[in-house]
Amino acid sequence: MTQERFIGLMSGTSLDGVDAVLLQAESDGRVQALNHHHQAFSPALRAELLALNEAGDNELQRAALAANAVSRAYAQVVQALLLAQGLSPLQIRALGAHGQTVRHRPGEFDGTGFTLQLLNAPLLAELTGISVVHDFRSRDLAAGGQGAPLVPAFHRAVFGREDADVAVLNVGGISNVSLLWAHGDSGGFDCGPGNCLMDGWIQRHQGADYDADGQWAAQGQVLPELLRDLLAEPFFHQAPPRSTGRDLFHLQWLDHRLALHPGAQPVDVQATLLELSARCVADSLARFAPGRWQALMVCGGGAFNGQLMQRLESLLPTLRVCSSAVAGLPPMQVEGAAFAWLAMRWVRHLSGNLPAVTGASGPRVLGSYTPA
Repeated sequence: MTQERFIGLMSGTSLDGVDAVLLQAESDGRVQALNHHHQAFSPALRAELLALNEAGDNELQRAALAANAVSRAYAQVVQALLLAQGLSPLQIRALGAHGQTVRHRPGEFDGTGFTLQLLNAPLLAELTGISVVHDFRSRDLAAGGQGAPLVPAFHRAVFGREDADVAVLNVGGISNVSLLWAHGDSGGFDCGPGNCLMDGWIQRHQGADYDADGQWAAQGQVLPELLRDLLAEPFFHQAPPRSTGRDLFHLQWLDHRLALHPGAQPVDVQATLLELSARCVADSLARFAPGRWQALMVCGGGAFNGQLMQRLESLLPTLRVCSSAVAGLPPMQVEGAAFAWLAMRWVRHLSGNLPAVTGASGPRVLGSYTPA
């Protein structure tokens, strides 16, 4: 049985940095994560990427230079991972590089819309000496899909069970859920804000990058009327297929609704935002995916927010809410491993999307290829 190694590179809407996962793939499709490395973005790059989520001056030049900086950050993580594993670039079949999403507007404006992930794939190939598979979302959009979420097919391969219906929840900046039925069918959709609003709010008021373990939120009280107004957002009532991002859920979106609630204390707003993140998951499962789910496996940074995990458990009392680590893949490795898997699918000319999830007109091989 032949083996190939792939590296997946993921930097998500949380903008906390780059995760790289080394994946070993067998010829029969089985995969194993061998190692993981994380590197934070510099404060300047993080600030620029956040700013590029909105319209601004000189966007073309700034976006191009930010793509170069993202590619250099990706290359540094790849080199650290190779060093830790004692491997050379020649021993890696390809990199699966997601790039940094700064706009995601599927289906809008002209019926096709667009999605934009900042990355200079030729520069990444030059810096690492490894071929790069990239731009995974565009082909699904071209086929009429949302271009997201793309991880459910990987979740099916890794977490799917023949004896149980299992849901997998990724809580990054945005949260998305994969639905893995025991009979083999799969589904999934974006739920709404995961960490992005909580992170932005605590950074504004406490100067912290994130609310560690939800401790600040735990000190506040949920504001029911504010929560009601937040949940009135039309996205939450939109039937799948659906996807979203910082184009919709950002601090200006929050500020507009907070204007109707003068005097709201910042700590109570944080508690309400955590409740929003939990409720949009529970509500969307109840509305669009009712079923006898045995477990909800949580990955992404949100898996380390104890307060959020407690609220999910309370809102979903019939499910076992647990970390993806119980299935052998730690929470911060899942998305990086997914893009290594998608690179493997491109190399083997196999589809990477699930039309039932994205709404595309059929299965498609996802990505573009830049050789070393």
